[in-house]
Amino acid sequence: MNGIGHNGGLPLDRDPEELAALGWREHCWRRAHRRAWKSAPREVVLRRLQRAEDLGMTYRAYALEIMERGRYL
Repeated sequence: MNGIGHNGGLPLDRDPEELAALGWREHCWRRAHRRAWKSAPREVVLRRLQRAEDLGMTYRAYALEIMERGRYL
């Protein structure tokens, strides 16, 4: 049972072979995760990278903050 605030998604740190044996819901989560990281245009990625460096963060950490909170830092 998931707690309050959990969206019911699968843990992304599983073995790919284990994930292959899971059902449709997990397939959709993997696909959404992949699309979230590939969807930004080059100019947006470069702007986020510069902002992350200005804040002393990695691009990945900065992008995750944007995706999780829906707002820029």
